[in-house]
Amino acid sequence: MLTTKKYQFWFCTGSQDLYGDECLEHVAEHSKIMVERLNASGNLPFELVWKPTLLTNEMIRKTFNEANNDENCAGVITWCHTFSPAKSWIMGLQEYRKPLLHFHTQFNREIPYDTIDMDFMNENQAAHGDREFGHIFTRLGKVRKIVMGYWEDADVQKRIGDWMRTAVGVVESRHVRVMRIADNMRNVAVTEGDKVEAQIKFGWEVDAYPVNEIAEAVACVSQADIDTLVEEYYDKYDILLEGRDEKEFRRHVAVQAGIEIGFERFLEEKNYQAIVTHFGDLGALQQLPGLAIQRLMEKGYGFGGEGDWKTAAMVRVMKVMAQGVKDAKGTSFMEDYTYNLVPDKEGILQAHMLEVCPTIADGPISIKCQPLSMGDREDPARLVFTSKTGSAIATSLIDLGDRFRLIINDVDCKKTEKPMPKLPVATAFWTPQPNLQTGAEAWILAGGAHHTAFSYDLTAEQMGDWAEAMGIEAVYIDKNTNIRQFKNELRWNDAVYRR
Repeated sequence: MLTTKKYQFWFCTGSQDLYGDECLEHVAEHSKIMVERLNASGNLPFELVWKPTLLTNEMIRKTFNEANNDENCAGVITWCHTFSPAKSWIMGLQEYRKPLLHFHTQFNREIPYDTIDMDFMNENQAAHGDREFGHIFTRLGKVRKIVMGYWEDADVQKRIGDWMRTAVGVVESRHVRVMRIADNMRNVAVTEGDKVEAQIKFGWEVDAYPVNEIAEAVACVSQADIDTLVEEYYDKYDILLEGRDEKEFRRHVAVQAGIEIGFERFLEEKNYQAIVTHFGDLGALQQLPGLAIQRLMEKGYGFGGEGDWKTAAMVRVMKVMAQGVKDAKGTSFMEDYTYNLVPDKEGILQAHMLEVCPTIADGPISIKCQPLSMGDREDPARLVFTSKTGSAIATSLIDLGDRFRLIINDVDCKKTEKPMPKLPVATAFWTPQPNLQTGAEAWILAGGAHHTAFSYDLTAEQMGDWAEAMGIEAVYIDKNTNIRQFKNELRWNDAVYRR
């Protein structure tokens, strides 16, 4: 299930004692007011906790190590109200291990033209102090997020809130465990990867289990539990028999109910937050998990098809980051299928054999039971729907052999021009930015996969910040992309990131 700690973020103000106790009292008062109002703004998804003003190497080092050891602290936000000598921060920053945001702001919005004097200048000098602080970060080569702007502006507060979600994604990534049922699809390259390096970089534990071990968990589910869940399905979704016998249809749906319950119990017992399956190795399972996997994704589990553990972990991380977003539109595993190349209507039809998360659905969700050529099992039940419209991102984490690369594409989701009554799967339709031709060419140049971790609720900036915090390459495909520049960017990245 999608449950995380009640995370907090620490607000740490930098200063020094050159200007006397009265100045330091004002610094503390200002930072307390800022924390109080930021928390009351409604624009921060997590609580901000005020910490005493940091003045010395010892205080900074002690505070940062306390942040490291506090399991509920997901990151630190720093601000230098006055001048804070950067050498005092060296040891603390070297030992600090969590995300950090450098908030470049000041307490007053406007220069007090009629009353400003040197006392005011000495006390309110973030424009001075934050540059000293920023220098030592660059000198140390430490990753940090910088947000500049007035602290009471909603757009600035929302940028901080977005970063908080990224920081939680960084922290929670260290706790992601992916269960592999069977192996990757044979001879497929892009879903493969170095699982040891993934654990080093991201903290992901990726473990394999024989398919029949989880099939045994499915077989142990009681008929009473299956019947109860089937009734829930029938209450919640439209039932499309399409000429099938109702009793036979219900039996097929009941198989998916057993898989959902059995899989979820197994995942909870073994403490996994993401799962991959493979249609080529289903063991004693009666159907390819379809509706069952869709429901598990809706509950917050990550998923990747054909053994794609990288995408499964990314879906989990992105669901964690998007948790609690107001008016959320959904996050899902997705796959590129086929193009529409009609001028002015270009786009990519997205789907999968069965497994698309219903959080992205727009309108009614139906259960269908249709044959599936892959898997050599009985006809699987699945949820069928079309996705919402609007702006979104599609991401692909790939292993280039010497490094990981995260590809991030801004996309515009649309409705298809016509319905597709014979297509028994959930679908989305989007046009990649800046357009289909450039977006697809850039994606292929970057080595992007056919599987994506997709979200309406996160931004390219958030995912790029996540990649930077993880120490991996990120490339962006957006409205500003052109192929000549993009090729050069990939060449430069090769020089920077290659070991």
